[in-house]
Amino acid sequence: MTYDVIAVGGGPAGLSAALNVRARGRTALVISNPLEENPLWRAERIDNCLGLPGISGKELLTQFYRHAVSAGVEFQEGKALSALRSGTNWYVSVGNSLAQGKAVVLAAGAVRGKKLPGEAELLGRGVSYCATCDGMLYRGRRVAVLGYSPSAEREAEFLREIGCQVIYFDRPKSCAIRGRETVEAVTCDGVTEQVEGVFLLRPAMAPGDMFPGLALEGGYVAVDRDQAANLPGLFAAGDCTGGPLQISKAVGEGLVAGQKAAAFAASLPSGEEA
Repeated sequence: MTYDVIAVGGGPAGLSAALNVRARGRTALVISNPLEENPLWRAERIDNCLGLPGISGKELLTQFYRHAVSAGVEFQEGKALSALRSGTNWYVSVGNSLAQGKAVVLAAGAVRGKKLPGEAELLGRGVSYCATCDGMLYRGRRVAVLGYSPSAEREAEFLREIGCQVIYFDRPKSCAIRGRETVEAVTCDGVTEQVEGVFLLRPAMAPGDMFPGLALEGGYVAVDRDQAANLPGLFAAGDCTGGPLQISKAVGEGLVAGQKAAAFAASLPSGEEA
């Protein structure tokens, strides 16, 4: 089957995009890993999502998913490995299968590099990827910032402004995060600091590997006001387009990307739709 729009990523941006595709009477497929593998799933408390103070990441993602399902969005579990446009269609490889669509919304989030020792185990228990998202949870506490992107120092300054005691590591070459139930310490380039939180601030480059010829800016997908990338029929939304890495931004960009992707699919000549 050829879908009107394929959303790569099942987080807030991808689900918002798919929902808005369905709202325009077009078919939508979301390619995503299980919800519980989304970093947002492990967030114990979210206070900056309008109208939903105190909600957990698990609760929020579950509500987003149920809404999409009730609207008729279809899902394929797995990891999108590559994508190719041929004729008027996009072909996205997922494991050993191919998904076919007229337009694609890339919403796979900010891709992380190779996991550091302790990173996966302590994610959501002291390890965070966004200072402006989770910083208030560590107000008055000692935290480490591992800065790998140009915006990392600005996020570190935000943490200082809200009262965190920040230890900043600029592009450390070797790192390990330690702790039992929560983060207790981090070692970077042989220096160990006792901390209660570690912020890993990295850029995302992987979309360029999935979509050859994709234009990037600072490691993020370059888009216009319609969330359109430089490749025909490709749109992007959420963390992969850059900061702020916030749920509200992801949902809003997903809405625009979904609307524009649906319009792009509808604009194709009727004889080329199947």
